[in-house]
Amino acid sequence: MSKLSAAITAVGGYVPQFVMTNQMLEEMVDTNDEWITTRTGIKERRILKPEEGEGSSFLAIQAANDLLDKRGIKAEEIDLIMVATATPDSMVASTAAFVASEIGATNAFAYDLLAACSSFLFGMSTASSYIESGRYKKVLLIGADKMSSIINYKDRTTCIIFGDGAGAVLFEPNDEGLGLQDEYLRADGSGRKFLGMEAGGSLLPATHETVDAKQHYIFQDGKSVFKFAVSNMADVAEKIMVRNNLKNTEVSWLIPHQANKRIIDATAKRMGLDASKVLMNIERYGNTTSATLPLLLYDYEDKLKKGDNLVFAAFGGGFTWGSIYLKWAYN
Repeated sequence: MSKLSAAITAVGGYVPQFVMTNQMLEEMVDTNDEWITTRTGIKERRILKPEEGEGSSFLAIQAANDLLDKRGIKAEEIDLIMVATATPDSMVASTAAFVASEIGATNAFAYDLLAACSSFLFGMSTASSYIESGRYKKVLLIGADKMSSIINYKDRTTCIIFGDGAGAVLFEPNDEGLGLQDEYLRADGSGRKFLGMEAGGSLLPATHETVDAKQHYIFQDGKSVFKFAVSNMADVAEKIMVRNNLKNTEVSWLIPHQANKRIIDATAKRMGLDASKVLMNIERYGNTTSATLPLLLYDYEDKLKKGDNLVFAAFGGGFTWGSIYLKWAYN
């Protein structure tokens, strides 16, 4: 009997209608299109406006429904829903539970997963483990973030980078040896002083003073984050190749977190990959945090072929980072 593996069998996605260009940001903060493009590779990002929806759950619901329609299954068939997000609707009630109820997944349990920009990558590991255990047949993993809700549009170190969006994948059992093959995941808690949000949690609850001091917006030490991200994303991507005896010619696609084009280029270079094997949509969406990886699958689904060797790599605040090797399961 073949060993049971967890394969992605469907993909869905959603990005808001409103497009915020670099030229728009020029009117809001001291920056310009050339500076942003040269340093990040970003030209525009999508922003969820109040008239379109309220929070990250809206984005997640759209992506989930898109996936269900494409896969041709009913929400009642889903066993588990995980929402990977750094911007949950609220700090107590699970965003995933609300998403499950709204799409009609009455037979699923649900919870959120938070690991900053690595949330979806870590969620892939968790979803696969549930499938491989044999207990569940259909696990829906959604990456959704409304980053505009925690961005200070007067802070040019962060406002140029982030956008809103959601992507979803369905994990199901596979007996052909396809699906998740290996993972290498890491964390270093000392990194939270370089990238995070100071107030709003139990360490520093909301007060008039924290609001006035703008401590409920995301902050980052750009140089430190860039240094750690370049080194660690490249390291884990190379390590997953070595551990699995994967030559650069055998890697079909690199699926990298969309934080910065220079970080992506450095990772591809370490892996010995040509640019034609690197999936990118950072120019159009910016960094959608938990949604970058599934949105890449959503945008490039028609290029992925059964048996393709995919290497995922991500780096996030905290710090969190890692790489996953997965064989694509369908055409």
